[in-house]
Amino acid sequence: MTNSDTPKRSIFFLSDRTGITAETLGATLLTQFDETQFKQSTLPFINTPEKARSVLEYIEHTGKMSGLQPIVFSTTVSEEVRDILRSGGALFLDLFDTFVPQLEGALETKSSHRVGRAHGISNEDVYESRIDAMNFALTHDDGVGENGYHKAQVILVAPSRCGKTPVSIYLAMQHGVYAANYPLTEEDLEGRALPRALKDHKDKLYGLWINPERLHQIRSERRRGSQYAALPQVSYELRQAEALYKRHGLPFAETTNKSIEEIATMIMQDKNIRRRSF
Repeated sequence: MTNSDTPKRSIFFLSDRTGITAETLGATLLTQFDETQFKQSTLPFINTPEKARSVLEYIEHTGKMSGLQPIVFSTTVSEEVRDILRSGGALFLDLFDTFVPQLEGALETKSSHRVGRAHGISNEDVYESRIDAMNFALTHDDGVGENGYHKAQVILVAPSRCGKTPVSIYLAMQHGVYAANYPLTEEDLEGRALPRALKDHKDKLYGLWINPERLHQIRSERRRGSQYAALPQVSYELRQAEALYKRHGLPFAETTNKSIEEIATMIMQDKNIRRRSF
C-alpha cells in the first residue's frame, strides 16, 4: 500500500461558534505528532442536539470508512450537546470538560455556560478599537499614509516581500495594535541615513530580515527571472537592510522559519506593546 492509499485518521475541530479556539488548541497539540497521518476538518455552529446527533453520525461514518477512531477537539458550552458527542465512538477532547470544573473549584463559583463568549463582542469599545487598528494597518501599508505614523505603535521596515503586510494585519486583527509598514527601497538602502518618512519615528521602528534563498524563492513566485527576484539582488538588499538596522540601533528579527504568530509575539515583547483585552 502506498502512502496515498494509507488511511488517515479523521480529526474534527468542533464548536458551537466559529471553531477557531478548538482548531487552535487541537492543531497546536497535533504538531507533536506526524500530521501527514491526519485528515483535519472544522465543524462550526454545532449548537443544538439535532446538529450534534447529525454530526456525530458523520464522524462515526468516517471512522468506519478508515478503520481508525476519529478524534474530536471541542469547545462546546452546552452540556447536552457535549453529552451527545461524548456518547459516540470518537475520542472526545473538550476544553470545557477539562478546565471548567477545576476553575469552578478554585473560584468557588459556577461558570455561566454562556455560548459564544470566546469570540463574541463582550466589550463593544474594545471591538471597535480592533476594527480601527485593522483600518489603520490597511491605510498605512507599504509606505502609504506616512502622515499617520504618529498614531502607530510600531512601524515594520524591511525590503519588499519580507512579510511586513501579513504581520501588520495580524497585529491589528489579533491584538488591536496600530501597525504600519514601510518598504526599504534600493535608494533607501544605498544611503546611510534613515528614510525621511521614518526619521521622526525611530523609537517605533522594527526591522524584519529573512534568509536570502527564501526571499529569492518568494520573489520568484511573483516575478520569475527578473532582476527583482535575482539572488544577488536579494542578498544585496538584505545585507544593506541589516547594516541599516545595526547602524541606527533598530531592533530586528530573523523570520525565515517563524510563523506570523511568533513574529508578532517577538515584536510585541521587544517593543513592550501590550495586547488589548478582547
